[in-house]
Amino acid sequence: MKTKITNIQLFDGKNSEMTKTTMIFDEKMILEIGDKARDAEADQVIDGEGLTCVPGLIDCHVHLTMDGNADPFVDSLGNTEADDAFKAYRNAQKQIESGVVTVRNVGSKANVDIALRNAIEKGVVKGPRIVASGEPIVMTGGHGHTMAIEADGVDEVRKAARTQLKKGADLLKLMATGGVMTPGVDPNSPQLGEDELRCACTEAANAGKTTAAHAQGVEGIKNAIRAGITTVEHGIYLDDEAIGMMLERGTFLVPTLAAPFNIVEYGLESGIPAHAVQKAESVMEDHQKSFYQAYQKGVKIAAGTDAGTPFNRHGDFVTELELMVKNGMKHDDVLRSATKTASEAMRIDNKTGTVEVGKSADLLLVQGNPLENISALRKVVKVFKEGECYFSKEIKEKAAVV
Repeated sequence: MKTKITNIQLFDGKNSEMTKTTMIFDEKMILEIGDKARDAEADQVIDGEGLTCVPGLIDCHVHLTMDGNADPFVDSLGNTEADDAFKAYRNAQKQIESGVVTVRNVGSKANVDIALRNAIEKGVVKGPRIVASGEPIVMTGGHGHTMAIEADGVDEVRKAARTQLKKGADLLKLMATGGVMTPGVDPNSPQLGEDELRCACTEAANAGKTTAAHAQGVEGIKNAIRAGITTVEHGIYLDDEAIGMMLERGTFLVPTLAAPFNIVEYGLESGIPAHAVQKAESVMEDHQKSFYQAYQKGVKIAAGTDAGTPFNRHGDFVTELELMVKNGMKHDDVLRSATKTASEAMRIDNKTGTVEVGKSADLLLVQGNPLENISALRKVVKVFKEGECYFSKEIKEKAAVV
């Protein structure tokens, strides 16, 4: 079936400006944009007057098996794989219905995210495109160890990396530092060492896969960059040297500003563990400063939320984008970070991330202009993944002219 959208303001992910145009797509890809689309026949025609079309959004950092409850690590301790699978499916629906067509899941017990990805790709269930890491690799007692493979030394890390690749991981998630949510660890402290990180990066590269490092303290960040990591997650304590290293190597930053922000906003009275609140309060200002400095100096920034952490709900990607604007990023750069740049970080930019002829018909239609007000992305009208509509709000449609 061919669908035509007329009179639409298009942000294609490549350019900073929008153009008013017509596009046509089928169940898979974008067929034409502009004059050729205007004269083409279609099975249905959508009048896009007053709407903006952007590429389907991409969240580079989610945890589908976590709900955003006050203490998600504790909540998950008694869960079976089936419990987590149902939860992940539900959270995936929240993502795509909000306009997030692609998610990168960077950590789940028992590789539930890999299983859900496979089920979606096989057509068993419907949902967003999932780029899945499965279980993270951490040092013994390291950050997130309750849902991870614990490994110490190069040989054990190499074995863990190969195990995850065998299980079907699209990327390897590695813990380079401590974190906010795990009790008894310092976000500043290095964890997996440079040699351990490097061997995992080598195994991933040999398999044509990418890597992501949870890296908050500056020494751990530098270890990860030197090791060849694809994306630095969080990047709370960046200095000029670390930023220079990222620029030199083309390392991406996935800032996840919403993670500490939500913990601080909701605070102790919400039931969030005291250790998490205290650590979030201590890191948030430095986190925001590091983000702005990295942006100003030209580090490639891919948007990610850390959805599933306390009160960081699936389907609320826009809070992250609003925080990026609030902390100094231009609206068009924010939109690119959530589309084009994110697709590049995942190495799926050959199929999605921009609205171009031949790319997947991953499209989000919203009311208003997100280049003027990023919060317009909350006013979702239609969501398409590969040409199939996953969410639709009633708007004026025209029957096809035969």
